[in-house]
Amino acid sequence: MLKLSKKMLYAIEAVLDIAYHAGTAPVQSSEITRRQGIPKRYLEQALQHLVRSEILIGVRGPRGGYRLARERRRITVGEIVQIIDEVETSDGGKSVLQCDESDLCKKVVRPLMSKLRQDILSELNKTTIDDLCENAQKASIDSEGRETLDFII
Repeated sequence: MLKLSKKMLYAIEAVLDIAYHAGTAPVQSSEITRRQGIPKRYLEQALQHLVRSEILIGVRGPRGGYRLARERRRITVGEIVQIIDEVETSDGGKSVLQCDESDLCKKVVRPLMSKLRQDILSELNKTTIDDLCENAQKASIDSEGRETLDFII
């Protein structure tokens, strides 16, 4: 079974948290840790990679935190997965497509796994952070950021 790594899931959760709970101020990593239970060491690493990849913007200072670098409808889950996958494989992580060097593996198993991976990535590339935010809203999940918004003119 192909599955997303913990780091990938944490990165998706972090971006979704920032998108869903964003108010007028940047979202601090401590707020994400509190709401999502993501270990701080994984979270900070993922956030920095997402900033470098222009998914997020890091805001410095005592009231700093993170914002989306572009509209949530323009960020796909597939993008986030690919960014973290590149980080994991460059750090010496194992690819899902690794197996022994037998002909069966090279000519049968790897092509199958590669096709499945592409199918999954294709579906993730169709899914935006906005889609996930809408799902959260439909699931009646409260947004802390929306509580602080004031639309009075």
